[in-house]
Amino acid sequence: MTARADIGAPVTTGSLLPRWPVPLQWAALLALSGALSLAWGAAGMPAALLLGPMIGGIVFGVNGAELKVPRLPYTGAQAVIGAMIGSVITPAIFSAFARDWLLFCAVMAATMFGAAALGWLISRSGIIPGATAVYGTSPGAASSMVLLGEAQGADTQLIAFMQYSRVLLVALVAALVARFGAGHPAASAAVTTTTSWFAPVHWASLAMVLAIAVLSQLAGRALRLSAWALLGPMLVLSGLHASGLIEFHLPRWLLAACYALLGWNIGLGFRRNTLINAAHALLPVIASALALIAFCAGLSWCLSMLLHIDPLTAYLATSPGGLDSVAIIAASSPQVDMSFVMALQGVRLIFVIALAPTLVKLVVKSSPHLRQQPAPAGNWNPAQAGTPAPTGGKQTPGTHHGSASPLPPSRRGPETAHKPDR
Repeated sequence: MTARADIGAPVTTGSLLPRWPVPLQWAALLALSGALSLAWGAAGMPAALLLGPMIGGIVFGVNGAELKVPRLPYTGAQAVIGAMIGSVITPAIFSAFARDWLLFCAVMAATMFGAAALGWLISRSGIIPGATAVYGTSPGAASSMVLLGEAQGADTQLIAFMQYSRVLLVALVAALVARFGAGHPAASAAVTTTTSWFAPVHWASLAMVLAIAVLSQLAGRALRLSAWALLGPMLVLSGLHASGLIEFHLPRWLLAACYALLGWNIGLGFRRNTLINAAHALLPVIASALALIAFCAGLSWCLSMLLHIDPLTAYLATSPGGLDSVAIIAASSPQVDMSFVMALQGVRLIFVIALAPTLVKLVVKSSPHLRQQPAPAGNWNPAQAGTPAPTGGKQTPGTHHGSASPLPPSRRGPETAHKPDR
């Protein structure tokens, strides 16, 4: 295992990428992402338009590319993805939720308690010391987890890395399950079919939907709604679509551009110095994320048996985040009941945002071995947001401007306050 590098020391990548002009870096990233998407789609894998850019972003990020997704395009991409989710919500899902709301809530509560128990066991074993494991295994609410972890002297960079790894692994595993669990190529058409790419666009309808999405974002921000850039359009357009007041379809080229922005936003957050700093805990981080995924898969089996629904639908519905990635994968799998998936994912997000910080804080306070751990040497204090983390001039998944930053809005400035908690 590679020794952990001093966070304060510069880490050189040995790559020529940082020397390239920024436009050339973007062009190369676009070409690599396109090639990966084509290969992923040709293999019959779902969500090729998301995972191709995500993997391409990781390759560029760890090789020192000085790229970040601009704020306004990324905010717009979240609006479009929220609208995409809203376009599949029907009245039937509300009646299903009203009928089985207790079961839905029980599944999400089990997810939260299972994640907290997993973190507690890891910390108790000493694999990842202190409260870091408890905060890092939370199935969302990354902003609150880093802030609470800082107060307990936990390793905030490792918490951010654990949260980021969860989002990445959930997307990859969900895509694999959707492909091989379906028993047939579910989404190759997403890349290889040409007719849907050039289908006629109803520009007036598209402009109206985008205007509603933007206004919903502004309203969500004014109301201080968590993850307002995604949830605002999703809630408003879901209500309008389910009530029959509006019917719309988003062009594939627009969705592809938004999927790419989301994938790059995740992938570019991974930096080589972050991986080196977290090398001592890399295998436990991956194992903990996979254990949480497996636990949620068990819950999905129970849900499938009780409600007699498609196993793939149940799996995606109980997958532990992020909502936007799961929505894209569900939309790429024709046999999935996306309304059901989005309903349960919406409940998960509400549970996590509202209750996860309190639950994790209670676990830490009630565990003597987790209280007031000394801050690790070289740990970067999130209170220093506004000055670069001392990592050789490159940012980590927890501080990357284009990433789903785990720092709370009050500490990371207005330019990143729109990032969802996943």
